[in-house]
Amino acid sequence: MKFKNIKYTFLSLLAVAALASCSDDDDNTPVVVTPTCDDGIMNGDETGVDCGGTCTPCEEAMEPMEPDFTGTYAQVDFMGRPGINTVLSADGDIKDAHNMSIPSEMAATFQADFEARLEAYHDVYANILGADPADVNYENNILGLDAPTLTGYLAADVLEVAPNLPTTYFLPGEDADMDGNVLNDPAVIGLTGRTPQDDVIDVSLILLFGGSDGIRFSGQDTDDDGMADLPRLTSDGVGLTATVGTTFPYLGAPE
Repeated sequence: MKFKNIKYTFLSLLAVAALASCSDDDDNTPVVVTPTCDDGIMNGDETGVDCGGTCTPCEEAMEPMEPDFTGTYAQVDFMGRPGINTVLSADGDIKDAHNMSIPSEMAATFQADFEARLEAYHDVYANILGADPADVNYENNILGLDAPTLTGYLAADVLEVAPNLPTTYFLPGEDADMDGNVLNDPAVIGLTGRTPQDDVIDVSLILLFGGSDGIRFSGQDTDDDGMADLPRLTSDGVGLTATVGTTFPYLGAPE
């Protein structure tokens, strides 16, 4: 019993010594926190967090602040039609210039560059196929648009809206098939807007490389040897997997 008392007394002395040591290290100076109107806590004479009392009245603090438009801002990107700028800009300088342009000036400034790039792609594919580049040019697409008209539309990176037609990036006719089957119905609607369900990359590729039937370059096996003889240019091979809602904010279900 005496041994226990001695042990507890010794431990108590150590604890007191430790406290005294900490106090000496801190010079026994108490830490004082001065309330301010921007410390994120309700203190001092505040009646709310950083408001009321000698701070800004809480009613005024809750009022929305006007946007601050001072300073210098730069427009850095357009995404009306994703991927178009990347595909049809010949280099980074053209891409950057297009992204920083005023929409009303885009078509006049960049249409010729975009058309030249589109025809250059067809020349590359002609060389791969061992054909004369003069024989493999852009073909009027499923919407009946020639190269200058199509690239003029695409150079202006904005979405047109047709209030009297379905809102869609592209809508084939009844006999058309977006999965790569024959698109033989000329009654198509396109360039009337965009919905979350539109596969905008595939649509863009069909309009650029699909020709009048939408499947001009779709990896066809022309000699039936089991190997693709034409490049597959009308799809990125990635389907839409998310089920996106049809009302704002157009959220998809978790997967």
